[in-house]
Amino acid sequence: MLRLLFIWVIGWLSVFAVQAAEWEGPSVDFSHGDLQVAPNGRYLQHTDGTPFFYLGDTAWELLQRLNEQEVVRYMEDRRSKGFTVVQTVILAELEGADGVNRALQNGSPLTPSPDYFAWVDRVLAIAAEKGLYVGLLPTWGDKVDRQWGSGPEIFDENNAREYGRWLGRRYADTPNVIWIIGGDRSGGGKNLAVWKAMAEGIGEFDSRHLMTYHPQGEHSSSFWFHEEPWLDFNMFQSGHAQSDYAIYKRLLWPDRERLPVKPVMDGEPRYENIPVDFKAENGRFDDADIRATLYQSMFGGACGYTYGCNEVWQMYAPGREPMIAAQRPWWECLDLPGAGDMIHFRRLIATVGFFGGAPLPDAIVAPEQTDGDYAVAYGGDDYALYYMPHGHRVTIALPGWARGATVRLEWFDPRNGETFFYKQTDGRDLTVITPPTQGKGNDWVLIARKK
Repeated sequence: MLRLLFIWVIGWLSVFAVQAAEWEGPSVDFSHGDLQVAPNGRYLQHTDGTPFFYLGDTAWELLQRLNEQEVVRYMEDRRSKGFTVVQTVILAELEGADGVNRALQNGSPLTPSPDYFAWVDRVLAIAAEKGLYVGLLPTWGDKVDRQWGSGPEIFDENNAREYGRWLGRRYADTPNVIWIIGGDRSGGGKNLAVWKAMAEGIGEFDSRHLMTYHPQGEHSSSFWFHEEPWLDFNMFQSGHAQSDYAIYKRLLWPDRERLPVKPVMDGEPRYENIPVDFKAENGRFDDADIRATLYQSMFGGACGYTYGCNEVWQMYAPGREPMIAAQRPWWECLDLPGAGDMIHFRRLIATVGFFGGAPLPDAIVAPEQTDGDYAVAYGGDDYALYYMPHGHRVTIALPGWARGATVRLEWFDPRNGETFFYKQTDGRDLTVITPPTQGKGNDWVLIARKK
């Protein structure tokens, strides 16, 4: 009897824990106004000054592959997990000519299909009901420059501009759009004029919404478009081949140094459950790999982050070709642990005034940093956050505000969002820190606050 009672109590506690981990209400409160770049050029905010955390999910094939019931299911799941943006594509990659002909009459960008764009309108409305922005790509890159993907190539400079104008007119008054030009492609060479024309065409009729560019793997929008007036913030793709911090040294760090200052974010990091470097024999990226990209990029000064899952981006289901060794239907992968970990980060940064802070590149004193286990730190006027991806012992420097103060140190567990007391210190410059557990998958955040 006691054993049954114990099981019953634990069961209810588990339900409570799941409920407590869900985001309550709409994910974003649109009453704060439209999105804009913050005055310091580093982050995004609403027009009333409220910071906006771009926490995206990758759903490239949503418009082409899901029905309304499935869209509602997907959007509700992402709302409940604290996501603020869903990234999807009007002319997606995998349906090829059939998808193009569904969206465009006679396959021409000059004659969009009324029925298909009524569907796009409906999806945007569902997202708005959930408090979600849609990072909307007018087309995937294979429709401009095939190289790989299904194609067909249908855009040139002239029809790209007209297509952009049509989209700008149609969605100028839709509150929850973020424009993303590109789609896993270079912005250089023959593509340059096409992408610019599309972006400028949208901008002729829509000055309300932010706009960025999604490049191919291990590239940034800044490579081609940093000084373009239509590019409000930079987006890079750290991609699916790199498994350490070196990629952020190559992409994030230089973008933060560019002038004029613009926000920057990782719009496509390694996906959960995707084979490393697209090869199944290399194993698959897991939730620990996902958390590392989230914390390392955000503590490195990114304005946002996009999560991705190998099965969800393609909306894989039985009967469809499994791309990149997809394993299970998309709906079974919504609850992979990496996706559930996103909400913990969102809640953490809300407790410290995150967007008033900055990276602390000199805060990790020892041991010597290695790209495979790269600790990062971030802080503001009265707090500091230290992320240790493998839970290894480090020596940290506390910020200037800690000198002469009593500093409370707490551990934050990125896997479940729990925070617990560690110790107090007198605010001296160097403090040796030993996380509760060590090894891959045992990442920790140390929170330092003035008591």
